[in-house]
Amino acid sequence: MLVQRVVTPTGSVSWTVVGSDGPPVAPIEGYLAHLAAIERSPNTVRAYAHSLKLFFEFLAAQQQSFDEAGVEDVSRFVAFLRAPVTGVVPLNEAAAARTEATVNRHLAAVFGFYDHQARNGVELAANLVVYRKVGRGSYKPFLHGIARSQPVATRPIRLKVPTKLPPTLSDEQVMLILAACRRRRDRFLFALLAETAMRVGQALGLRHADFVSRERTVRIVARADNANGARAKCRQGTEIPISAALARLYSEYMHVEYGDLDSDYVFVNLWGKPYGGALTYRTVDGMVRRLRACTGIVFNPHMLRHSRASELIRSGVAIEVVSKLLTHASVATTSSIYVHLGVEDLRAELERAGVWEQRDGSW
Repeated sequence: MLVQRVVTPTGSVSWTVVGSDGPPVAPIEGYLAHLAAIERSPNTVRAYAHSLKLFFEFLAAQQQSFDEAGVEDVSRFVAFLRAPVTGVVPLNEAAAARTEATVNRHLAAVFGFYDHQARNGVELAANLVVYRKVGRGSYKPFLHGIARSQPVATRPIRLKVPTKLPPTLSDEQVMLILAACRRRRDRFLFALLAETAMRVGQALGLRHADFVSRERTVRIVARADNANGARAKCRQGTEIPISAALARLYSEYMHVEYGDLDSDYVFVNLWGKPYGGALTYRTVDGMVRRLRACTGIVFNPHMLRHSRASELIRSGVAIEVVSKLLTHASVATTSSIYVHLGVEDLRAELERAGVWEQRDGSW
């Protein structure tokens, strides 16, 4: 099987899975088309396509049909994903071929696929249909009745993911990265990511109309028609304040390097081809590789986002404010990622709150 990129008649990008004989795998194609129709991100559709390709290949090796698979088959699929070598059970996390979080992402695609099949009336193994908890401990299929408020869906199988702090950079490392940027465009891009905690896709989708320099604000807008395929990954537009220094850096970039170029996009090709075209993820990856080689700092653009969020939380900024800045859908998302305080963070919070009494010059 092969995951294949598809361009629809409207020009939008989607993904499908084709079989060894050429045509798309019909059950997978139906589900991926459904995801595209409800405007899921092309990146999400592609990730689900890869997950379902793996699952269908696994079932084929087991000589099992997707509509006859049960929980035991999914359990074996989990073992297959985790095993570095077929038939070998990993004894520790380091030896596993895929992390718990990665396995859970594959399972999300699998159970989403089965949920979609069941909703369309396809006969499936009963224990793979998503069940919803109702009442006091009783379980009924999700098609049971029509409620104004739907209970939370559960999945039969999920791996426990160990809590990990997001990787961050020190202030000194961020300064070294910015200092290593030879061009104002590059320095402005990484300074923007470091100060606002934007995702790189949000930055690459920025238009000049999104910057209001006199008010020192930038607006993040979700657009589906970005020429570079950039995704904002937020449903509603969000305005973010920026510092005077960052506003000056934007102005310098416009006057010194951008010049009279006629383009709506803020970040464009100025030294590569096509000249004036919107900057792509691939070009940013090349910029990161050069900066890593120059500074010796191993980083990626998303670490700048993690670093800013962690810095704000440690500085006492309210989690609601940080969540708004990160354009998260809920405060719970922000808390689950960033609010994992170490012992020194706990000590600082206790001292700041004044819950300890100072005695004999020591705490």
